[in-house]
Amino acid sequence: MALRRLTTLIAAFALAATTLTIPSPAHAAVGTTGFKAVEITGEGGVALKANVIAPSASGRHPAVILPSSWGLNDLEYLAQAKVLAGRGYVVVSYTPRGWWLSGGEIDTAGPKDMADLTKVVDWTIANTAADPARIGAAGISYGAGISLLGAAFDSRIRAVGVLSGWTDLVYSLYADQTRHRQSAGLLELAAQIVGKPSAELTGNMDDFNANVNVGDVMAWAKVRSAATYLDRINANNPAVLIANGWGDTFFPPNQLVDFYGKLTTPKRLELRPGDHAIAELTGVLGLPNEVWTSLYSWLDAHLATGTTAANPIYLKPLNAAAESYPTWSAQATSTRRYGLGRIRTLDGTGLLGGAVSSGWTKTLPADKDTIANGGIVLISNGAAAITGQQPSVWLPFVDRGRAGVWAAERPSSDLLIRGKASVHLELSGTASTGTVVAYLYDLDLVGNAKLITHAPVTWLSGPGNRAVDVTFPATAYDLPAGHSLTLVTDTVDPLYYDENESGDSITIGGGSYVDVPIQ
Repeated sequence: MALRRLTTLIAAFALAATTLTIPSPAHAAVGTTGFKAVEITGEGGVALKANVIAPSASGRHPAVILPSSWGLNDLEYLAQAKVLAGRGYVVVSYTPRGWWLSGGEIDTAGPKDMADLTKVVDWTIANTAADPARIGAAGISYGAGISLLGAAFDSRIRAVGVLSGWTDLVYSLYADQTRHRQSAGLLELAAQIVGKPSAELTGNMDDFNANVNVGDVMAWAKVRSAATYLDRINANNPAVLIANGWGDTFFPPNQLVDFYGKLTTPKRLELRPGDHAIAELTGVLGLPNEVWTSLYSWLDAHLATGTTAANPIYLKPLNAAAESYPTWSAQATSTRRYGLGRIRTLDGTGLLGGAVSSGWTKTLPADKDTIANGGIVLISNGAAAITGQQPSVWLPFVDRGRAGVWAAERPSSDLLIRGKASVHLELSGTASTGTVVAYLYDLDLVGNAKLITHAPVTWLSGPGNRAVDVTFPATAYDLPAGHSLTLVTDTVDPLYYDENESGDSITIGGGSYVDVPIQ
């Protein structure tokens, strides 16, 4: 019941915050109607619980539809709905089917949820002062995914706010063939506590956890991925704002970067420190919040004033001031290759840097963890966003018998890492299946290592020698002068399911390297 109490507490805070929120000084507040609870009939007659607030002035107004997040209900957005209504918007917030008091079963942003969103648009036009030509949809997490997918199926949605959303659910579950254990488990738990899971959802999650019927699970996830309908979204041409955290353990940012690059619509991409839904959390509680302020501006630009920011890429590095760019590629000027070198006997560490070398190997046990890890879902990267301190380990405590460690020479000036780094590993004598996890750290002079980014990779294609390539989640980090860029590899991380068997080993050898995009 702890999750139910937490979600109820968040809703209570949001309700209290409706008396505290202050519209942006740049946009004069208007009178509102106050909130009204309503019930909207969704696809197949399913009752969707909702609330509506609107400007009290006569005439037609732009409208924003806010589907609630996974595990929450339509009370989630009370604080922000009040602000948006004060800025001149009709705001309809609703609880998707299968959650809380709404009818039906959880469809996980599937066809029924898409039909429901269309029904909500219909209801909004028929029952409020919404201007049919100025309809937007936005939300956090599940609400973000439904909003973006909905823009593929309903051309009346002219602006979308994707806050901590996904574009590729297959990638979110199986990135680099590695199942994401903790994030999927938390989503499943929320559905069981405050939702009504469908047999389809339960069956697919059971198969995911058991690692069976993988093709069927992927097909189910593909139907629920905006990337599948990219052509439709581009044809409908809604204005799309994507805002996410660098450290999102549910929906890592690479899928969003790739999707953004293929969008031909008006678009904007924002990445900030934090885990899933952390950057926008204070806004839900009615406090000033940069992400929500950006959403206001986006909606205003595409449903009201028509004024947009000059640079559509906004990046807030993990440890530096915010930056903006005209394109994603503009943030990095070159890519630096760091060859992995022979492990020294004295300290169990190899050189990261110089030419790619051969004639060396490092063998790792395939079922032994180390203190190097990606942290705890939501908690570790969430705390980093609040404190400004990345998760860290003391590198001498990383067991060299279980991990490979390579440290670069210490630069005399800051090294600005921008974009998606990658690692290429030459492996020999591997089992039929296996998993390696790679971590990039910022190592200071006394052994403290701050996590910059990390990623797992899994193979399922039979025994023997192989090369694996791992693309790290995109990041922006300033490595201070005098610090060492450090790579750690091991074979276990609690965030993920691994495909290693007890007693197996994995040997990394010459020809391995790391590529780092720098500014």
